Amino acid sequence: MSNIRVEDFYDQDDRMLLEYCTLCPRGCRVNRFKGASGYCGMDAGLNISSICIHNGEEPVIGGEKGICNIFFAGCNMHCIYCQNHEISRPGKVCRNERNGFEQVLDRIEEILSSGIEALGFVSPSHLVPQAKAIIRGVHDRGIRPTIIYNTNSYDKVGTLRSIGDLIDVYIPDYKYVTADLAKKYSDTYDYPVVALQALKEIYFQKGSSLRTDDNGRAENGMLIRHLVLPGHTEESRKVLHSIADELSTGVHLSLMSQYHPTELVRNDKILNRALYRSEYEFVVETMYELGFRNGYIQEMDSNENYRPDFSKGNPFE
Repeated sequence: MSNIRVEDFYDQDDRMLLEYCTLCPRGCRVNRFKGASGYCGMDAGLNISSICIHNGEEPVIGGEKGICNIFFAGCNMHCIYCQNHEISRPGKVCRNERNGFEQVLDRIEEILSSGIEALGFVSPSHLVPQAKAIIRGVHDRGIRPTIIYNTNSYDKVGTLRSIGDLIDVYIPDYKYVTADLAKKYSDTYDYPVVALQALKEIYFQKGSSLRTDDNGRAENGMLIRHLVLPGHTEESRKVLHSIADELSTGVHLSLMSQYHPTELVRNDKILNRALYRSEYEFVVETMYELGFRNGYIQEMDSNENYRPDFSKGNPFE
């Protein structure tokens, strides 16, 4: 198996997409086998920054032992407050190119053999063929972990449908419902429309349930995440109303208080501070008032635990 490359695991449709890339809503139409000239700045290779045990997910996702997370490089959004900016921005992307496809599978197998039961893909929207290839490679080794798709929700419905049979649990973000805000903070004016369509497709695939095993760890379903931004509780309220109106108050929802201002927002008069407790509590109260039945909340000091350093073997240690 020493000559196996990631390209050997791409099916014909994925090869065509990478040759004329329309994987995500950007529709850059670049040939990624010939370089990395699209918005995300990624080529047709693996583009992995880190493979590690991550204990920072919701308890229902990570369980007691955590999850094996694959942190991809690049992104199809440019959120100015991104906590993973070391690996998400073209030009400053931190990638681990030392390992080939088999070495990646070896590392995943090593982590999963330690008792970890879930394999997660972080920010995979622009690297879906790579995620599919890794899943196929893991399955070919006789390993069947719970597969987690952790996305910003800037996904095409067709792309989500192409992976529906491979994904056990979706963790989609729902960042904004206001186009001007999406443009200002993430360079993604159409995010509210695209994300809602993506969420509806995921809801169609999984419904509102989040099935768990005997240990309370998610095995199948969806969990929508929303990061509460300082100075924008009204936007968070609108997001919650959108979920209630367009999907269901029965969906599993995670309200995150982990916002931490990075150097990229140093000059932003709103985002250059931490989230106030009163702001977060207002959003949590709104969640309950709307009748959400399956909500997860964070401690206010959680922002101290989500500052990765991707120059390390495990960015979160």
